[in-house]
Amino acid sequence: MGVEVLVMRGVSAADCRHKIAERYGIYFHVLREKTISKSFLGLWPREEVELEFCLTAMPPSIMRSEVQAIQAEVQQAQQGRQAVSVSARAGGPESPGTTLDFVERKKNLIAAAGRDPERTMREAQRLEEREGETRTILEKLGKIEEQLGSRDGRKNVHPGIERLTGILKLNDFSESYIDGILARVRGELPLDALDDFDRLQDRVLEWIGESIRIFPIAERPPRKPGDGHSARIMVLVGPPGVGKTTTIAKLAAIYGVDLEEGRKPLSVHVINIDSFRIGAQDQLEGFTKIMEIPVSFIENHRDLQREIDLYREATDLIIVDTTGRSPKASAQLGEMKQVLDACGAKAEVHLTVSASTKTDDLLHMMRQFEPFNYGAVLLTKLDETMRVGNVISALAEKGKPVSYVTDGQIVPKDIRKANAVQFLINLEEFRVDREALAKRFPKAASDRS
Repeated sequence: MGVEVLVMRGVSAADCRHKIAERYGIYFHVLREKTISKSFLGLWPREEVELEFCLTAMPPSIMRSEVQAIQAEVQQAQQGRQAVSVSARAGGPESPGTTLDFVERKKNLIAAAGRDPERTMREAQRLEEREGETRTILEKLGKIEEQLGSRDGRKNVHPGIERLTGILKLNDFSESYIDGILARVRGELPLDALDDFDRLQDRVLEWIGESIRIFPIAERPPRKPGDGHSARIMVLVGPPGVGKTTTIAKLAAIYGVDLEEGRKPLSVHVINIDSFRIGAQDQLEGFTKIMEIPVSFIENHRDLQREIDLYREATDLIIVDTTGRSPKASAQLGEMKQVLDACGAKAEVHLTVSASTKTDDLLHMMRQFEPFNYGAVLLTKLDETMRVGNVISALAEKGKPVSYVTDGQIVPKDIRKANAVQFLINLEEFRVDREALAKRFPKAASDRS
């Protein structure tokens, strides 16, 4: 069905629109506008405007730009009226037409433009109301942001957040970890929680605990002859000086010695490939001799493969002690990777690090030992540091779980399966509710697997 095109002439485009509205109604759409020159007998030339238009069934939508244009007209008119009023008070002459009511003038302008004056003004009023509501909301958000404190520190910081930030820095948490905690505070906690610091730190401690992933160590009963049992293989890797050999002795003791009544020991075999460190063999041999746990000393991956094959079916647990390598010694790390491949794809590789290591150094170690595909981090010397935010930050950034924690030199006493509470109770300046945290992060039933 075609569209009927109509034509209207007038002295101006506004005059044409006004005529169209009077004759056909306000729902129309202008297709083309052109100016026509006319004269009478070649004299008194003048110009007219011609509009080609079509009628529409539905009213055109009132775009924001149109409303803004109307608002600009009103604002200009109001400014003109104020100027006239000032001039009149000063005794100056009034301009022609200043006695016209400006609301009526606004209606006339809208009608001349081909719109329904009453409907358009209602739409404009509703838009102004929505804009007013938006400004109110933005003002409230601005006040809240000012109370909470901006990330760049240019605004006032809420005392609760300022105090919390100081405590997190005191505990050596990394900047990125602190930023994450503060983002959760701003995004998840109501303002009244910031005024109650006990409530605030309880929630933050929960978040910190949730960020600490724990390596799942499944309970395993001792092997029975003919049950097709295959030994669990644990491999400890890491830089020199972190206490791997002592930790090996502790692990061998908690699994291979009957330390508690009713706990049957597992069959444990220790393999050492740390033949380069002076005294390492003597130290480990002394521990295992006291515990009556067999130990083998090998030098290459072929011997390691043969040793594992020999004890795989007859042993519950094989623990491999590796040569300590600096994270900077890439070539030596590559050689050790070849040795560890002999342990098989099912072997548990635990990166052993000291709790006192700085966050940046921890992250560097974790990156350098990634070729070993370690599945967990074993943390030593927790008793030698007052701050654990560095460890928590590094573990969270790399997404690695922690398996065991050592906190002393006594074999086998000072080792246990990792638990989030161990870290949380070592945080300085926090008010730690140990009972509540123990319920939130329960410990494993025992220290053996």
